[in-house]
Amino acid sequence: MSTPAPATAAERLLAVLAAFDRSAPALSLTEISRRAGLTLPTAHRLVGLLTTWGALERDASGAYHIGLRLWELGALSPRGLALREAAMPFLEDLYEATHENVQLAVRDGMEVVYIERISGRSAVGVLARVGAHWPLHATGVGLVLLAHSDAAVQEEYLAAEQLASFTPYTVTDPAKLRRLLAEVRHCGFAMSDRQITDDALSVAAPVRDPRGEVIAAVSVIVPCAGARPNTLAPAVRLAGLGISRALGWTSA
Repeated sequence: MSTPAPATAAERLLAVLAAFDRSAPALSLTEISRRAGLTLPTAHRLVGLLTTWGALERDASGAYHIGLRLWELGALSPRGLALREAAMPFLEDLYEATHENVQLAVRDGMEVVYIERISGRSAVGVLARVGAHWPLHATGVGLVLLAHSDAAVQEEYLAAEQLASFTPYTVTDPAKLRRLLAEVRHCGFAMSDRQITDDALSVAAPVRDPRGEVIAAVSVIVPCAGARPNTLAPAVRLAGLGISRALGWTSA
């Protein structure tokens, strides 16, 4: 079934921007028209408007890219640049303590999106990249964010027809996942054991805003062979606590 063409002016503008993604960061006008579901004249007019405003930029070859104006606006998000700047000293400390992959992520609907990452040359390989989206149930940071989401969000997620599976260890059973989320809330950290790849394990902890609400999660990813999650957990929880305090949260 084809996707309906954008109806309103706002929808058409958003469709032009949504035509870009990680697999297509540079597009020709014809490609934008096709991916946005717009006629070529309409796409030409909207691309011109967005380019003049700075939302899009055109390179020497004629291809269009997302412009710096959008990056400047994105930096104003409390879950964007401000969060990353507050978190960076603690992410660096966690990396120095482990020399493994360290990540910071937030929830975007029913997915987790990574907004910062530090990786060493000898660290275990991971699939996640800054800006990448992954299902909440299969990652350490995602489990933290889902466990501390509103009950309605959790119930909607658990009621999904089928949860994505990446390895034989991915938890896809709703009842088992429900118990896992309760354990995350009780212990104060999450462990994702070989759920994305069969050679890596992640330990994650929450990051809170000044009101105490969990707005992000920090994690460290290590090789599963010889990993000791209970030894890693205090360092990860300390990083989460440090970021939370930098954001203005104070524990009771």
